[in-house]
Amino acid sequence: MSPNAIVSNPAAVQAPKNAYVTFLAGNGDYVKGVVGLVKGLRKAKSEYPLVVAVLPDVPQHHRQILESQGCIVREIQPVHPPENQTQFAMAYYVINYSKLRIWEFVEYDRMVYLDGDIQVFDNIDHLFDLPTGYFYAVMDCFCEKTWSQSPQYKIGYCQQCPDKVQWPIEMGSPPPLYFNAGMFVFEPDLLTYSSLLETLKVTPPTSFAEQDFLNMFFRKIYKPIPSVYNLVLAMLWRHPENIDVDKVKVVHYCAAGSKPWRYTGKEENMEREDIKLLVKKWRDIYEDESLDYKNVVKAESGDLVPLISEFSKDGVVHADLHQRNAPSAA
Repeated sequence: MSPNAIVSNPAAVQAPKNAYVTFLAGNGDYVKGVVGLVKGLRKAKSEYPLVVAVLPDVPQHHRQILESQGCIVREIQPVHPPENQTQFAMAYYVINYSKLRIWEFVEYDRMVYLDGDIQVFDNIDHLFDLPTGYFYAVMDCFCEKTWSQSPQYKIGYCQQCPDKVQWPIEMGSPPPLYFNAGMFVFEPDLLTYSSLLETLKVTPPTSFAEQDFLNMFFRKIYKPIPSVYNLVLAMLWRHPENIDVDKVKVVHYCAAGSKPWRYTGKEENMEREDIKLLVKKWRDIYEDESLDYKNVVKAESGDLVPLISEFSKDGVVHADLHQRNAPSAA
């Protein structure tokens, strides 16, 4: 419908307002991942913006990079888990509890969360049309060493291939389906947000931090969606029979050594041809200046210079950047 079209029914309900959302903390190089993500969404012709929830420690010049690339930057305050001696699988996981703040973004009816090390290679806007009232995400895999302390890993059980190793009767009921929290479809809601924080206060942290917590909190309304919406790279060598790379829409570069902006190919499994292909696909999008947001920064020379070219390897912007209003669409 044209934006100038006259609506014949004045009581007509406005279309739902949707958005993609990601999370960024610190002054490291993950900002490159988010730039790649918003350009990937643009290449896939998504109709919806990318909101970036940033912690206060994200430097201003990184925020300006994101705004210049069409992102909507929203500062959030950290969320801290209860203090105890629980060791996380990765030390930095503790900061991920701040993701819970995105349930406060109630100006949107529905959002799709995507980690900063994810790339979208095909349009997934149809996920916003899934039936409401459920939490949608892709099932995780228990076969990597990061799961070594879990009973699933110890007995060789994985929900990706449940018939291969049966859950022993003597261990009680099988564990509930468990999702990877790098991508999920949810509905922002202040009551849900309040309940998340109150539940967190009385929930001891576990190895996988907010991912374990979200699995516990949403276990009754969780609905699995196909792995094409969040291909965790380890699936390529753990469960290749379940993967058709040509049909994958969303790739999650979460395996050690796989971040495309710092890929060397030296880590375990990174020499694989399918990994190299997926890294190249990410880089092709990241380096494609035609995908830069149309509002580029004008250098003092008067030339139009895409901000991405001003982003050096050390993660510092050397251009003279100016504050901009956040755009409304990716």
